[in-house]
Amino acid sequence: MDQMNVIVAKNIKRLREENKLSMDELAKLSGVSKSMLAQIERGDGNPTISTLWKISNGMKVPFDALTVRPKNPYEIVRTAELQPLLEDGGKVKNYSLFPDDENRRFAVYYLELDKDSYWESEPHLKGTVEFITIFAGKIEIYADGQSFVVEKGESIRFNADVIHSYKNIGQEPAILHMILFNP
Repeated sequence: MDQMNVIVAKNIKRLREENKLSMDELAKLSGVSKSMLAQIERGDGNPTISTLWKISNGMKVPFDALTVRPKNPYEIVRTAELQPLLEDGGKVKNYSLFPDDENRRFAVYYLELDKDSYWESEPHLKGTVEFITIFAGKIEIYADGQSFVVEKGESIRFNADVIHSYKNIGQEPAILHMILFNP
């Protein structure tokens, strides 16, 4: 299985070319420098989740269009074989289990948030809704001006087309599954 940076590189280049965008145009649309985009497209970069959000929003495509793996009629995903996207200096690990595609309109992620980790997410596409279930630990989610504490055995749903954040406020790593519904 390809490493995530190689998958992301192929997808960004394909989407950029399909949309007939030059590197300069994508840099202006996304706010990501042309040199960083070139590095990412070569598969040399290890972009943060925030950087990928800027690129996906700049191209007006779902985030998962950047992380989608080649299609098969079935798929067993082994988290241990996936390269996570990292935030907060590697304390937030985001594994793309089932990326969105043009027919599905949702994506499934597995996340591990180390103790005291924090991640602020850019707004997703208009109308996107997140569904999160906590399997270990305790997190605080801030979205749309409200704070929610969610812990093991609990789930939350919220509109994710605004800036929102996740903070591990427990004494152990937090483990959660996230489903993003893209309208």
